[in-house]
Amino acid sequence: MMNRGLVLVLVLVLRSLVPAQITVACAANVQFAMEEIKVAFEKSTGAQVKTIYGASGVISAQIKNGAPFDVFVSADTDFPDSLVVHGFADGKLGVYAYGTVVLWTAKNIDVTKGLEVLKSPDIGKIAIPDPKSAPYGRAAMQALRKAGLFDTVRDRLVFGESIAQTAQYIITQAVDIGFNAKGIVMSKVMKNKGHWIELDTVLCPKIAQAAVVCAYGHLNNPVESKRFLTFLESLAAKEILKKAGYDVP
Repeated sequence: MMNRGLVLVLVLVLRSLVPAQITVACAANVQFAMEEIKVAFEKSTGAQVKTIYGASGVISAQIKNGAPFDVFVSADTDFPDSLVVHGFADGKLGVYAYGTVVLWTAKNIDVTKGLEVLKSPDIGKIAIPDPKSAPYGRAAMQALRKAGLFDTVRDRLVFGESIAQTAQYIITQAVDIGFNAKGIVMSKVMKNKGHWIELDTVLCPKIAQAAVVCAYGHLNNPVESKRFLTFLESLAAKEILKKAGYDVP
């Protein structure tokens, strides 16, 4: 019979040979840049990363309900800050990028006038990410109110669960026009599909996007989770984010 001490040593040795793996839950707007960051992190550290994408509000609710996510990469600071306050994430709240809301169409519509184009009677359905769960949708809604256009367009708004679903509405022409993220329209997948314009920053300021280590990651994978958060602030990650259309700290 094998000695218990030897068994323990063998188990520890085998564990050391298996690359560490963390699960990173990310806002859908950053999915294309994040896949590049993931590859760069894995090459740099030898760790493995599983990425999950969705609306920030949906991911935040999943974390509060016990989802085993190590790191949360949000589209804003509000959702991760709430997780920290209520003990679902550790205390470091790191802003890794500033995102931009765009007005985007796959139809022959001149978007150079910005939000003013929405006054046209030729424009029917307007896609927008659900402001309850998607920070870009919340920002777009605030811009409509600031511009005095909300009452004009409210009956034409079509809500997408996330920015990714909203993008599908736009590129398939299920809607005439819609709000989305610069990080989506500049991606290799979406580049040159339709026409877009950044919203005026007076109406829609840049969105600070933050990341945190979740309580699960703090307890189960503290080293790799913190390394990933640190890597998000690295020059390599910042270059990827800038190329994807984000401003970086």
